[in-house]
Amino acid sequence: MQQPLRKQAQSEEHGRQCHGRWIVLLHRDMNSPNYKDEWYGEQCGGCAYYIRLEGVLHEDWGVCSNEESPCDGTVRFEHDGCEAFVESLDGW
Repeated sequence: MQQPLRKQAQSEEHGRQCHGRWIVLLHRDMNSPNYKDEWYGEQCGGCAYYIRLEGVLHEDWGVCSNEESPCDGTVRFEHDGCEAFVESLDGW
């Protein structure tokens, strides 16, 4: 018997599949030799405009809601970042 769609969408397997598809959307690749040291402190997870997802993806993924960002309205990995970073008062 097949799982209901909502349950499938919240499965760990679905989360891994999403991560695999979305990780290629990085704005800043931490593995790049061009990654700047200051960017470590300007990652999406610490931005005031980062809205964390719920469910199986909540630990690593959120949505950018900063209209000044090239990433506005897109799903972002918490360790990604952009030049429109605004430090969150709540931290990570």
